[in-house]
Formats: sequence, C-alpha cells, structure tokens
Amino acid sequence: MKRREFIAGLGIAAALPVVSRAEGTTPTIGFMSTRSPDEAAVHTRAFQRGLAEMGYVEGRNVAIEYRWAKGDYSRLPSFAAELHGRPLALVVAPGDPAAKAAKAAGFSVPIVFVVGEDPVRSGLVTSMNRPGMATGVNFFTGDLGGKRLELLCAMVPSAHVVGLLLNPRFGEAAEQHRKSVSAAARTLGRELVIQEASTDAEIDASFAALVKAGVAGLMVQNDPFFDSRRAQILALSSRHLLPGIFHIREFPADGGLMSYGASLADTYRQVGVYAGKILRGASPDDLPVLQPTKFELVINTKTAKALGLAVPQSILIEAEELIE
Repeated sequence: MKRREFIAGLGIAAALPVVSRAEGTTPTIGFMSTRSPDEAAVHTRAFQRGLAEMGYVEGRNVAIEYRWAKGDYSRLPSFAAELHGRPLALVVAPGDPAAKAAKAAGFSVPIVFVVGEDPVRSGLVTSMNRPGMATGVNFFTGDLGGKRLELLCAMVPSAHVVGLLLNPRFGEAAEQHRKSVSAAARTLGRELVIQEASTDAEIDASFAALVKAGVAGLMVQNDPFFDSRRAQILALSSRHLLPGIFHIREFPADGGLMSYGASLADTYRQVGVYAGKILRGASPDDLPVLQPTKFELVINTKTAKALGLAVPQSILIEAEELIE
C-alpha cells in the first residue's frame, strides 16, 4: 500500500499545443539503452510520458529509433555508429555505458543521459549547471550503498555475513560501490563477501559462491546489466531464501525483499521532459544536470513473511511503500 499519494499530472499533455517543426517533417530521437525492451518497458513509458508533457507523442509528431544492448555493453559502440548516420534531433542514452558510447561517437546533436557516475568527472559534461551539448540526470544512487547495508542489517539482524554482487564492466562506479559498502560493513561489524558477474552464467556462479560462503543477506550494485537480469536475480534469491536489498522499487515489486533509492521511473520521465524541451528549441547548456532529491524505502511484506522476517518498527516508520 502507498504511504503517500502522488499527483501524476496526466492531463498536462492534453493542455499543451501540438508542436511541430517545418511542415512535413518529424523530429527523430535516437534512443540507445543498455537494457532490454521488456524489462525496461515501465521506464520507457515514463520517458514517453515526459515527452508528452512537452507536447510530443511518439508516432504522431516525434519518431524514436530504439537500440537495446540487453546488458551486453560491447554492442553500444556499433549502435552509436548506426545512429550517427541518421538525421537525428537528439540522442537519449540511459546508463553510463550508453552515455559514454554516445559521447565517444561525437554526435553533433544534443545527448540526454541517465548516469550513475559523476558526469563532470567522467567527462560527459563541462559542469553540472552549464553542461554543454549533453545533459540529463545523475542518478547517483550508488552512493547509497552504506545506507542500504544499514537497512538490510536492521531488517536481518542475524546477517553477520553479507554478500555484494558487482559488475566489473561498470568500471569506476563498481569500484566506488565496492569501497563504500566495504567501509560500511567495517563500521557495522559485518563480514562482506564480494562476487563479480557480467554474464548470466556468472550470476548463477556468484550466487552459488555466496551461498557456500554462508551469506545471510544480499546487496546488488545499481547496474543496468543487473536491472536487465532482474528476473534471474530474484529467482535465485528466492530459491536460496536470501534476503536482498536493491536500488529501485521494481525489484521488491517483482518479489524482492526491499529497495532504497530514487525513482528510476521518475528519472526517465525527467529525461523525456528534457528531450521535449530540446525539441522545442532549448539549448542543453541551459538545462542543468538534475539529481534526485527524494529516496524511497520500499518493502515487500509478503516476501519478508516468506523469509520468516518481522519488519522492525523503525523500518516501517521509514518505509515509503509497503507491497503486500
């Protein structure tokens, strides 16, 4: 059940005029994602809602060319090369690897991204306030690793050994996540067992190794590859009765125990709004890189019961949403 009500603003698109460019032309957006279309459907719809808020509806007055890496980041440079030859108005690149591939391709049109790393440090933008030809949302929920471990330990006090699943192909973000969670584990007096995975087979092997090591709780790095393998990760967690905490509510919504982080769906909506503003003539340099200001704790109480866990009062008070 929801702990608060939110105003969706679904009528905004209807209130805005239909925007078109020169008669007979339809702007085209290149959409290059690290993820898979089925798994990311809820977020793609959120992106389309953001576009609609700016008066753009796919198939009516804007076209979108989608490219899906399905978790295989090595495909992104070829996608960027394909899109580079298209007459695009802008490129949308959700995920750090996609944003970096788009940047490396040297597009002459604006790029709107969703990234977890600091976009200034990674070279995507010149500054957060005046970003240049690329802008978007810095979805920095990887910095919340320590908080997630604290919440997991509160939910599972007996979890003296905790597992962390990392994707080494995520580069600096994976290393930063390793360091932050390791520091939190030392502070909390927990033993941390780290496994790395960047393929389906490696996810299976990592879970087997974690179970063998006796972990009683699981953390998963906020990585687009793991998002695209959500069903696999949740099935393994359920099979091994392993309580887990994740970075987006889609995991507990699909049967995981809990999540803590910003709303990825709202992030994609914001990317759609930015894309629409650029189509309407805004310069990306005038659109500061956004960062989430609200973080939500979501608990699947049915999963908690199945795992034999009583949700502590402190967790209930902090939770934004309880899924029953």
